[in-house]
Amino acid sequence: MDDGKCTWVKILTLSPPSLSNNRADSERLSDSLKNLLKTEFLEIGLNILREISTSLRKWNYRVKCVLFKDGPKWILTGILAPDEIEKSFGIAVDLGTTRIAIKVCGLESGNDLYESSFDNPQIKVGADVLTRIHFAESEDGLHDVNKLIIDGINSMICQSCRLLEIKSDNVYIVSVAGNTAMVHFFLKLNPQWISREPYIPVTNRPGTFRAIELGINVNPSAVIFIFPNIGSYFGGDLIAGILYSGINRSKNIAMLVDVGTNAEVVLGNSEWLIGCAGAAGPALESGAAKMGMYAGPGVIDRVWIDSLSGKIDIHTIDGERPVGICGSGLIDLVAHLFLSGMIDIRGQFVKERCGNMLERIGGIDRIILVPVGVSAIGKEITVSQTDLDSLIRSKAAMYAILRTITGTVGLVPEDLDTFYVAGTFGSFIDAKSAISIGMLLDLPITSYKSLGNSSLGGASLILKSERFLDEVDNIRDSITYLELNVNQEFMNNFSGAKFLPHTDSRLFPSVKWSDK
Repeated sequence: MDDGKCTWVKILTLSPPSLSNNRADSERLSDSLKNLLKTEFLEIGLNILREISTSLRKWNYRVKCVLFKDGPKWILTGILAPDEIEKSFGIAVDLGTTRIAIKVCGLESGNDLYESSFDNPQIKVGADVLTRIHFAESEDGLHDVNKLIIDGINSMICQSCRLLEIKSDNVYIVSVAGNTAMVHFFLKLNPQWISREPYIPVTNRPGTFRAIELGINVNPSAVIFIFPNIGSYFGGDLIAGILYSGINRSKNIAMLVDVGTNAEVVLGNSEWLIGCAGAAGPALESGAAKMGMYAGPGVIDRVWIDSLSGKIDIHTIDGERPVGICGSGLIDLVAHLFLSGMIDIRGQFVKERCGNMLERIGGIDRIILVPVGVSAIGKEITVSQTDLDSLIRSKAAMYAILRTITGTVGLVPEDLDTFYVAGTFGSFIDAKSAISIGMLLDLPITSYKSLGNSSLGGASLILKSERFLDEVDNIRDSITYLELNVNQEFMNNFSGAKFLPHTDSRLFPSVKWSDK
């Protein structure tokens, strides 16, 4: 995750015009930039042309140029006085289905200045991508979902600039990473065929646009770079994650897992990459339990059970009174229930071990995690047998993905040097608990590294150096995509993983549980 060296801002000293050197002002600047950048292709937009003559004379033909690269072509996105310090900025955007995150960076210093996130306003249309795609097919639907996301981003840009006391007009580069559907909504591209066999997007390489084209309220000449995707279910957010992790620059073999709507997995090193995506995400992220929710204040993210007394201890985010439980808390709970013998290898409650913690309502067993007097929602927080069954299906799918992708290239878990876990899931999950229930590979705990928001991290690297931009297409072109929907090995691995930790206990030598 080396930030590299910032290369987007250059200062030039030009020879002033004379009778013997009467080139146009734009040509004078363009020729100098082409020579410096060693390129034949440079684009200067109309907005800059309108100010270039006055500005060059005011600055005595010394000028600070803000640039970006689009393939072999360089783009001049802004000109500034040569003595102005930290007046050019870039914004990275992670277009998440549930939350959108942005990071403001100084283009000269390469420093990260501010980071924030907000709920994706498209949630009012539908919580999942498929619902939004169907909505976009209605009259004015695509316009509406596009407007929601553009307005939301513009509002956050305005707020960020106000807090940093900078002008949005000084934002010259915006880097955007998101899944394929979210990018379609952002660009107002028809997403209809993404969700229908054979699942074809409008484009896999959106490229670079001007801010004024997309309605983003920054400098009108600013460029908006969109990370490419590989297909309908392998988006630019994962390409950005690979870039951020550095898997593509390492000789050692590593794996990257990002759990959101789907579980997306990449395996490889600097010589090769293989990726796949599967439906293991919702239960792990928020959807397994009735009280399940995304990580936030008051949400239970850690659970412990005393193996002797059976007493349950919890931890909530920000230490607030509990309102529900997120994926990491549910994984902890199931791990401790299993290791203490309170659930069996099928994930079924063992009544003799649960004692009076267990109750049966409407024919379904459940345990009370938080009594009504302790919770912040006016009712007890419980986890039912139905919730456990859902989590076990998701963990089985997750493990099956990991085993299938490693087996496809003839590797065993011991061949992995590092296992990166990205996203909110990666920030909160306890790897030991995930191994205990058979969701993650049984590797040394030190192998697991949390990346946080790797999509935002990768998008922000683009703002720091052209060398990271050059890597993006190389990453995309080097990935072999593994289709799981027709993969028999995946189905075989899934069947064996629907038990705790697995039907083959030899795959989890570190897990010791009570079966009495």
